[in-house]
Amino acid sequence: MSEKDMVDLCIVGGGINGAGIARDAAGRGLSVILCEKDDLAQGTSSRSGKLVHGGLRYLEYYEFRLVREALIEREVLLNAAPHIIWPLRFVLPHSPGDRPAWLVRTGLFLYDHLGGRKKLPGTRSLDLRRVPEGAPIKDEYRRGFEYSDCWVDDARLVVLNALDAAQRGAEVLTRTACVSAKREGGVWRVELRDTRDGSTRVVKARALINAAGPWVSDVIGKAGATSTRKVRLVKGSHLVTPKFWDGPHSYLVQNHDKRVIFINAYEGDKALIGTTDVPWNGAPETVQISNEEIDYLLSVVNRYFKHPLRKQDILQTFSGVRPLYDDGKGNPSAVTRDYVFDLDDNGAPLLNVFGGKITTFRKLAEHALQKLDATFPKMGGDWTATATLPGGDIDNADVARFTARLQSEYDWLPRPLLRHYTQTYGTLTASVIDGATSLEGLGQQFGPNFYEAEARYLMAHEWAATAEDMLTRRTKHGLHMSAAQKSAFEAWLGSLVRQSA
Repeated sequence: MSEKDMVDLCIVGGGINGAGIARDAAGRGLSVILCEKDDLAQGTSSRSGKLVHGGLRYLEYYEFRLVREALIEREVLLNAAPHIIWPLRFVLPHSPGDRPAWLVRTGLFLYDHLGGRKKLPGTRSLDLRRVPEGAPIKDEYRRGFEYSDCWVDDARLVVLNALDAAQRGAEVLTRTACVSAKREGGVWRVELRDTRDGSTRVVKARALINAAGPWVSDVIGKAGATSTRKVRLVKGSHLVTPKFWDGPHSYLVQNHDKRVIFINAYEGDKALIGTTDVPWNGAPETVQISNEEIDYLLSVVNRYFKHPLRKQDILQTFSGVRPLYDDGKGNPSAVTRDYVFDLDDNGAPLLNVFGGKITTFRKLAEHALQKLDATFPKMGGDWTATATLPGGDIDNADVARFTARLQSEYDWLPRPLLRHYTQTYGTLTASVIDGATSLEGLGQQFGPNFYEAEARYLMAHEWAATAEDMLTRRTKHGLHMSAAQKSAFEAWLGSLVRQSA
């Protein structure tokens, strides 16, 4: 067992909250260790609806502060990472039997104005019989609305925060579990175990932050602490199907149970449909979609669209467990998406994080560090509101102009491949290409836009170790590759690992 010197902060959990807090803390000058028992974003943070949004439906539950904060953050994040976050227009067909038009209009008016919208276009009313967006919708739905939100590559958002944290001096340990934590001599003594080889290591930290998401209560137990606060685990499941409409826009539809379902344009030629809200009592890592959820999502889509979706159309499903702060509400859809902190400062501080959502992670991180002002009075102030994430330092956040410049610089790159690089790595694209001057220079091709150079970059710079890390979380190449192509990549990766052993 080796023992490192003291650090200011040990953070448990490599999802969006943990990575965001690590980045913020490192930027304030604190020494930081972040540990994650699996891969970055392997749990909830890679299984979201992939939206940076205010949460239109939360207005019905009078969550005005949360919606306002999320709407403000929407444009902050759009400026911070324009390569992985971009505007998306949503078409909302009106169903008079579910919510009256005046209520929808009022909600959209608030949505347009509550957060000081600057960049995104506002709401417009649609005659679905006359506009292209209405073409795939059943004739009985004649009226609709169109509004703005933003798309995000959720798993990459986590990785970019971890990358920024590491560049600012944080140590990021993936596949490293927190075995135990106890107060000793006025600091935390945290035992970590590498889940690959079983080796252990002791870290001493002046403060401990528990950002373990669905596992937050487990970490409280490992720290020998208690909390009156709890999380409520709610399963959200999604379907991936071929895209069944023309145009770059997405849809939001209402169901009879007052829930709303997103039908998002995804990966160019696919649709991402979700999500459900189902109480989950099992282990978070065992979560999977049920037949009832599949039937539910298909029935909602088929209620509105002319093109009937069937089970055989489903290309992929995924489910995640959302660790919502338990506010005592009976209906899972009504449980707050806000975040709550529990600070145990009876000795070295333990800060437990309950709840939160992708959109507000940056603000959550900022508030978390503010909670530790007394422990770290000399740390720097708030800084992330105007800072870009790695790859996001694109002039005026103009990705189209940036892409055109790169197309001129790398005129040998096919446009789809260049688009993949710019929308995944932004200004880090040159590091991925790594001096290549031809497609052959990128090495072996594994999939339509997947070459050896990218795989090697992900392993060297983004903590990627397995095929799933690369094909599912760092990228979405797996959605575009055949079973044979995936097997060939796994064989190549296996041989590479054996050579380096």
